[in-house]
Amino acid sequence: MSDTPFGFGLPPEEPENGDDGKKKGGGQGGQQPANPFGFGGPAGGGDNPFAAMFGSMNPGDLGAAFQQLGQMLSYEGGPVNWDMAKDIARQTVAQGTADGSKDASVSAGERAAVEEAVRLADLWLDGVTSLPSGSGTAVAWSRAEWVEATLPVWKDLVDPVAERVGAAMGGVLPEEMQAMAGPLLGMMRSMGGAMFGTQIGQAVGVLAGEVVGSTDIGLPLGPAGKAALLPVNIEAFGSGLGVPQDEVRLYLALREAAHQRLFAHVPWLRSHLFGAVEGYARGIKVDTSKLEDVVGQLDPSHPEQLQEALQQGMFQPEDTPEQKAALARLETALALVEGWVDAVVHAAAAPHLPSADALRETLRRRRASGGPAEQTFATLIGLELRPRRLRDAARLWASLTDARGLEGRDGLWEHPDMLPTAADLDDPDGFVHREHLDFSELDKMLGEAARGAEQKKPEDGDKGDKGEGGR
Repeated sequence: MSDTPFGFGLPPEEPENGDDGKKKGGGQGGQQPANPFGFGGPAGGGDNPFAAMFGSMNPGDLGAAFQQLGQMLSYEGGPVNWDMAKDIARQTVAQGTADGSKDASVSAGERAAVEEAVRLADLWLDGVTSLPSGSGTAVAWSRAEWVEATLPVWKDLVDPVAERVGAAMGGVLPEEMQAMAGPLLGMMRSMGGAMFGTQIGQAVGVLAGEVVGSTDIGLPLGPAGKAALLPVNIEAFGSGLGVPQDEVRLYLALREAAHQRLFAHVPWLRSHLFGAVEGYARGIKVDTSKLEDVVGQLDPSHPEQLQEALQQGMFQPEDTPEQKAALARLETALALVEGWVDAVVHAAAAPHLPSADALRETLRRRRASGGPAEQTFATLIGLELRPRRLRDAARLWASLTDARGLEGRDGLWEHPDMLPTAADLDDPDGFVHREHLDFSELDKMLGEAARGAEQKKPEDGDKGDKGEGGR
């Protein structure tokens, strides 16, 4: 990932063109770091994108650079320039991963293999969960297609944080200076949207080279009811494991299909997870003192100063009960989702796949450590989308299966208040064997309360004693 995303330049060529952009920017090839705005000239430019720019440009490049600069500074949209984010993500994908792996269109054979793997995965899952299939269709995506399909969800995740940063950027100047610095403030907002767009685009592009499906981070990133796998990344993931590729694909299809069942048949889950992310974002405190220092020293020839502050992380969680509760709610929810998937997939895979145990452990470690793109998102939004207690949650779900059966275990997803808490992960046996509510009686009471409220509505305009008598 580039350190100078604002060293302006031409985008790299798509890999299918065959020349990898070698004739652009003074002979740079596809091996340069992902720098969508970098002219990519000799390294003599150092950390100053303008030094690199004027040291290696030809007149054609200069015109393109100022056109891109004009587009960046004329942006008047939301807190993130998402058009820029999409372009940069696709350019990052086109450049390939650090190990040289390139994106490729999905072949008919790969598409058929994914469809068959998801079909078989759903068949195996039918025997280990009471939730029906949630995969209306099975699709095989290239990395570029994954970017296109998931950007709307990234927008939902990132915009709340970016709005706070944008507001802080506009508020660091005293009121008497704001009137004088109107154009500068507008430029700063445009730069802020561009900087977030650059960072998010690069992170999404790198993540596209790591993920194997649409639910790797525990959130439903793709369209509802669409189980998606990335054949090029599955092949890269399986290389070196000593496991047949068909087994790897099947195991990953099981995980994708299990996630799809959960999100399709637990209607409140998606809003619960995204609400927890938004709740956490609302409590993020922007380090305005650091921002004031940067703005006070802002040199038009060094826009990367503000970029560096963003990369270093200007967010620190407020030490409030509300903030702690939001973080605990999100981490527990992610752990419960990933733990349920882990337990259910293992139960489905163990009788059929000889390498089920090895694949399970590999994926647990991969999920726990995260990759460079996940770390970038942690810096950008101050939050790690990682289930810290995956193993504890998986053990709890397995114990619930033994004690209450499939119906009793999966019935806990009927309402968020029925799910285990963080404290229950500390004492899984206590939760498993605790007397639990008769949910049918609870539904009955809720229904009666709702009917009573409906009956009282016509009396709202009458005397209050009628309302009292109806209690």
